[in-house]
Amino acid sequence: MLVKLYTAAVQGIDATLITIEVNSSRGIKFFLVGLPDSAVKESHERIISALRVNGYRFPSCQIIVNMAPADIRKEGASYDLPLAIGILALTETVKADLLDQYLIIGELSLDGSLQPIRGALPIAITARKQGFKGLILPQQNAREAAVVNNLDVYGAQNITEVIGFFNGETTLTPTVVNTREEFFSHQEEVLFDFADVKGQESVKRALEVAAAGGHNLIMVGPPGSGKSMMAKRLPGILPPLSLGESLETTKIHSVAGKLTKGSSLIATRPFRSPHHTISQVAMVGGGATPQPGEISLAHNGVLFLDELPEFNRSVLEVLRQPLEDRHITISRARYTLEYPASFMLIASMNPCPCGYYNHPTRPCVCNTGQVQRYLNKISGPLLDRIDIQIEIVPVTFEKMSGQERGESSASIRERVIHARQIQTERFAHIPDVHCNAQMTPKLLQQYAQPDTHGLELLRNAMTRLNLSARAYDRILKVARTIADLDGSPQIQTGHLAEAISYRNLDRENWAG
Repeated sequence: MLVKLYTAAVQGIDATLITIEVNSSRGIKFFLVGLPDSAVKESHERIISALRVNGYRFPSCQIIVNMAPADIRKEGASYDLPLAIGILALTETVKADLLDQYLIIGELSLDGSLQPIRGALPIAITARKQGFKGLILPQQNAREAAVVNNLDVYGAQNITEVIGFFNGETTLTPTVVNTREEFFSHQEEVLFDFADVKGQESVKRALEVAAAGGHNLIMVGPPGSGKSMMAKRLPGILPPLSLGESLETTKIHSVAGKLTKGSSLIATRPFRSPHHTISQVAMVGGGATPQPGEISLAHNGVLFLDELPEFNRSVLEVLRQPLEDRHITISRARYTLEYPASFMLIASMNPCPCGYYNHPTRPCVCNTGQVQRYLNKISGPLLDRIDIQIEIVPVTFEKMSGQERGESSASIRERVIHARQIQTERFAHIPDVHCNAQMTPKLLQQYAQPDTHGLELLRNAMTRLNLSARAYDRILKVARTIADLDGSPQIQTGHLAEAISYRNLDRENWAG
């Protein structure tokens, strides 16, 4: 007797349908073929234990299991449940009538209980695309998968529930999630509010401009000046996620196993803040078992790099290509994967090793050479890709002790959303361009050309600051965003002047 049933393998942030074929013949051996890794091969022992604990007998015949297509490597323990159900269907312990209507996935414990898996959301999307009636998976992943409509999602606690379901002895209740209600009910959650920030109006303005145009930003200032505090508040002024962005973001976190138990959609923009000891692979993704890196986990959100010069230079250099292309391609001998990486890079750093260069009250103990070497840890090409570079000075005691609250994140967000709506309309007919930071040189010529006075101002700034061609483009992009915040169809001289003021680190004598 030959039994067929279906499961899925996660590749990148998508899933591929896997067909499991189980056949028996005379003998006592167990063969598992179809490019399984060690964890899949070990499923034999977990299945035997799970079946015995729950009163079922592992068949005493030669069993051959094929996992097709054979050229896709099957990794992890999530194939335990479909393999066990296929083996039991072979001996007619489980009725095979309904097996072709469901996609099955789950890891087995030795007692037969089901453990959570990674990638439940992309697997559910694949199940719907392939026309399956339903998906059977561990209960812990049911809400995550149930955001996919037109698919019956059944969460099971253990293998006996799944066996009873196929035999018609027990019923599993489909998990139902109102996707839109779930999404919109959590959209307005703001953990950190700009109203708590005392002073620093110029920095808040720079962050507002960055949020309005999707620009990368770096803050340079002494310890305790509020760099990290303000960076954490940036997601609260970004436009809310669309439902499509939320699904894509949730898929990435699902594949990485970062979703909390019982969660469904990610409704707020991600904020990732890796430690400076992070490796290249952890930053961009990949590894022996491919996983999304921090830049992909920050997709549609913010990647915050605190103390930027303390990061390994090679880690920072691998950011250059994703910052431009907004995706990362992981190429290995046996596979090539692509992860999305459209994020806002927000970085912070001290101005020198001691932290007090240009401090208004505390003296710097570093010499000029030390300051320059410290700044040189960040390459020019990387700094060129950061649109806004701003200095921060410490808040005075009077402002710090004052009772007056600053402008709330909600009111700043309204202006940001209005500016983004202007950009959405502007780029509606252009694929893969959604905000000013993503404009190409051709689009700059079309939408960000200054008038005669503006060109003269820009020429003087380019000469005085010795700016690169990329910095020229960045200034125009930022100026276009400032004009959008003002509701101006044309870039004015004042918009350009403000954009030029955000190129602090481009000054040749900054550390001299």
